[in-house]
Amino acid sequence: MTRSELIARMAAKNPALYHRDIERLVGTILDEISGALERGDRVELRGFGAFSVRHRKARIGRNPRTGTSVQVAEKKVPFFKMGKGMRERLNR
Repeated sequence: MTRSELIARMAAKNPALYHRDIERLVGTILDEISGALERGDRVELRGFGAFSVRHRKARIGRNPRTGTSVQVAEKKVPFFKMGKGMRERLNR
């Protein structure tokens, strides 16, 4: 599901709200989650899951096209862990 599809579904379920307000709401929520991850915070949505940042160490990788070794820098990556409620919904 894309961001625009999410907004369209929310608008269909909430006809009393303006489309632009739902768009602003979704944007604000995603911006707040992104901002928290940038600060190194963990975002937990009970029943859905938790977003956190994981650190990957620098390593030596391999270019799949040429086979040569390439130095891959250390980086931070987002990580999502599914919550218990979501896991139960998916595995009914």
